[in-house]
Amino acid sequence: MATNGTKTDGQVTELNEVATNNDKPKSLDVKPEKQKKELPDRETWAGKFDFLLSCVGYAIGLGNVWRFPYLCGKNGGGAFLIPYFLTLIFAGVPLFLLECSLGQYTSIGGLGVWKLAPMFKGVGLAAAVLSFWLNIYYIVIIAWAIYYLYNSFTTDLPWSSCNNPWNTEKCYTNHSIADTTNLTSAVVEFWERNMHEMTDGLEKPGQIRVPLAITLAIAWVLVYFCIWKGVGWTGKVVYFSATYPYFMLFILFIRGVTLPGAREGILFYVTPDFEKLKESEVWLDAATQIFFSYGLGLGSLIALGSYNPFNNNVYRDSIIVCCINSCTSMFAGFVIFSIVGFMAHVTKKDIADVAASGPGLAFLAYPEAVTQLPVSPLWAILFFSMLLMLGIDSQFCTVEGFITALVDEFPRALRGRREIFIAAVCLVSYVIGLSNITQGGIYVFKLFDYYSASGMCLLFLVFFECISISWCYGVNKFYDNIQEMIGYKPCIWWKMCWVVFTPLIVGGVFLFSAIQMVPLTMGDYVFPGWGQGVGWLMALSSMVLIPGYMIYMYLGLKGTYKERLRIMLQPPAVVRRPQENGPEQQVETNTANLSSPANPANPASPANPAPANPTSPTNPAPANSTSPVTPANPALPPANPATAASPVNPATSPTSTITTTTTTTTASPANPATTTVSPTSPPPNPTSPTEPVNPPNPTSPTSNLTNAEANV
Repeated sequence: MATNGTKTDGQVTELNEVATNNDKPKSLDVKPEKQKKELPDRETWAGKFDFLLSCVGYAIGLGNVWRFPYLCGKNGGGAFLIPYFLTLIFAGVPLFLLECSLGQYTSIGGLGVWKLAPMFKGVGLAAAVLSFWLNIYYIVIIAWAIYYLYNSFTTDLPWSSCNNPWNTEKCYTNHSIADTTNLTSAVVEFWERNMHEMTDGLEKPGQIRVPLAITLAIAWVLVYFCIWKGVGWTGKVVYFSATYPYFMLFILFIRGVTLPGAREGILFYVTPDFEKLKESEVWLDAATQIFFSYGLGLGSLIALGSYNPFNNNVYRDSIIVCCINSCTSMFAGFVIFSIVGFMAHVTKKDIADVAASGPGLAFLAYPEAVTQLPVSPLWAILFFSMLLMLGIDSQFCTVEGFITALVDEFPRALRGRREIFIAAVCLVSYVIGLSNITQGGIYVFKLFDYYSASGMCLLFLVFFECISISWCYGVNKFYDNIQEMIGYKPCIWWKMCWVVFTPLIVGGVFLFSAIQMVPLTMGDYVFPGWGQGVGWLMALSSMVLIPGYMIYMYLGLKGTYKERLRIMLQPPAVVRRPQENGPEQQVETNTANLSSPANPANPASPANPAPANPTSPTNPAPANSTSPVTPANPALPPANPATAASPVNPATSPTSTITTTTTTTTASPANPATTTVSPTSPPPNPTSPTEPVNPPNPTSPTSNLTNAEANV
């Protein structure tokens, strides 16, 4: 039998085994090796800055432009930065570092990473469901931006006049009119009557808007081709998609500060009102903005970090990304409020009345401001192309997180079919997303946004994610893992956050959100009870998976309830970093050994040592080993193996040879740990008087790996 070119921890083993009468059949020996060959290698980032830019593109999205400036102006201007930065230091940065470090250390996606704390695998399942819902509706905003971008390539913007087929007799464009109670601006009519053709409510879905179906398809095609070739290709895409918005923001900033009224708008944005800090809503807004704008809890940061080299300084990168994110939000505030101040100057209204949040800012307030500028189509193109880039990289990084979690969980079935699998996910998400672009689709969008992937369900997930690592797996052990990667331990501050501060903040915000939650409305429209019931089903579809998996694991174990709880709460002793084969190559932990009879204890584990040499006098073994790769007798052969047979298996062929490279393979039920001999150093003659052969110690280095050695 020959097994050539088998990769194990970066080394190559070339093995020509000795066939004996006592060996297993060849088909049984070769089968595991064939499966390993069929499994493609796991990719890593190709460039030095790929991970950094991917995180920047993912974390800096639409919320930085259309939500943070509004919250800052609404909640006391510069005073809002106090609760914002406190939440950032106590919860945002620690959670960001936690997720990136988890991914880099385990080199696996958002499902397999929970081998560190098996009873919390429901967190990974919930994150996958959350990201699936988010992928469906977040991309609808990108489809809207593409629609506006397409309509901006004209000499006269279609929302700048009332002479269009969709306009009504109530349309107006003269912003000097004082009383507009019974009137509708041209911008609002374009939004409601042209793009959406809105119906009266959720119960009247209407027909699919074909133009939006086309722009949604374009958005999904863009996402697919951003990630279809893996992170090596995605790392090149983010060099453009993550940097382009900064050029546009700078250009729009230069234009905005030169407009009349810009000074008043910026002063409204930065002037602190410390009385606002007495209101609990201000602190709640700051905390929710941190959790949502940083993309925490969705598994995407774990996926992006998992493609890092093991010794990448993830601590430094996480701090850099968080600083860039918050600085971008503050800079975007200057851009937005310079425009808002200009609109307040034109309309003779208070700045607080003009300022808007979310889609209202991007698709109503800013387009209206653009109509007052010279060469208005140019500024519209710049703005909506910036929105497109801000949204698209956040979208494809979220999709990448979802894909990585499933591909790493089922590597043999999906890794070799990655492109087809991504296409299937995009197609299914597109079909479900069509519900958001019907004539009543804006109501469905609000339902998705309010219930499915934000609010309580995300906070619920983040809370369990934090305590699973800090309390169950062990914060000290996790600190040791980070030290293995970067060469030193971070300061004790992050340990205090993970154990105490972050869970308290997340839990407190969750409780406040639950108490203050009110039925969903949109303007004067109140969503019906059945619609809110559908929204709660979407929210619970992720939340229930966390306690549900704990119950499933408890029922699957045997023994008394104390024994089951001990197994569920017992952290693993050794977790090796999988290199190529996802969770299937990971060494089984103590928990797995105790809870599953299908996963026998690792013979090379320090917690369960096994004899390194089956023929050792202190550890006698049967003549025929059960290894499917190596010969039955690992004892050293004579100096001339071509003329001498194995002392245990004398029926060997006189022409067989052994040529191996010293390698220790990760133990698994399909591939037990084996130790072979280097081809460059001929094996010593056991009968030589100058080189006596001493039996190896049963606790030799090959069977007594330290934590650091096991993770290299």
